[in-house]
Amino acid sequence: MSRTGRRPARRGRTGALAAGAAGLLLALGTASPAQAAGYRYWSFWESGAGTWTYATQGPATARPADGDTVGFRFALSEDSANAAKPTVAPDFAALCAGVPEKPGVKRIAVVVDFGTAKDAPAGETPPKTAPTTGCAVVTGNGTAADALAAVAEPLRYDSSAMLCGIAGYPARGCGEAVAGTAPTTGADSATEAAPPAAAKDDGGGGPSLGLLVGGGAVLLLGAAAVWKSRRRA
Repeated sequence: MSRTGRRPARRGRTGALAAGAAGLLLALGTASPAQAAGYRYWSFWESGAGTWTYATQGPATARPADGDTVGFRFALSEDSANAAKPTVAPDFAALCAGVPEKPGVKRIAVVVDFGTAKDAPAGETPPKTAPTTGCAVVTGNGTAADALAAVAEPLRYDSSAMLCGIAGYPARGCGEAVAGTAPTTGADSATEAAPPAAAKDDGGGGPSLGLLVGGGAVLLLGAAAVWKSRRRA
């Protein structure tokens, strides 16, 4: 058979390979895990307009102003969108009543909510059923972590400076993934999460979407290489 008679068949086989790879890429790109992993950790909150706002940076770098309130909540959640807030309102006037303003220092109200028994890691229980509150007085450039340390030591951090424990709770673990959870929302929720952002990885639950899509792209590139090599033959 002539060369021109063989080429359509090769292009057909190559086209089928490319179409199959594209189909796999589409399937991988739309696949999702059956159950999302949650994370058990201390979330960090800031006051804003009389309500709690999920912090966009860690307590070690956040520098509240005099009159601000910071909050910490230990719980289980899938991400910051469904994180449970501290159950005490960010009321600076009430939390720092009787602490006068002074030059060179600032007053920061602190709320530490240990969560519920359902939030606790195996073998541990929250040290208090009610949140701990206090009014920290720190230097003018003091951070939220400084204010927290003044109210609820000891603090525990991991090697990447992620806040792992407050007032000794929990005794171990740090933002670990908990598979098969079904978080709920609300200030009185038993379940809460990014990490903080530091805890936002795939939790060991399987390859990420980026990896899967990358694998599909490799297949497509392979199909193109086969087509080019056969075209030269």
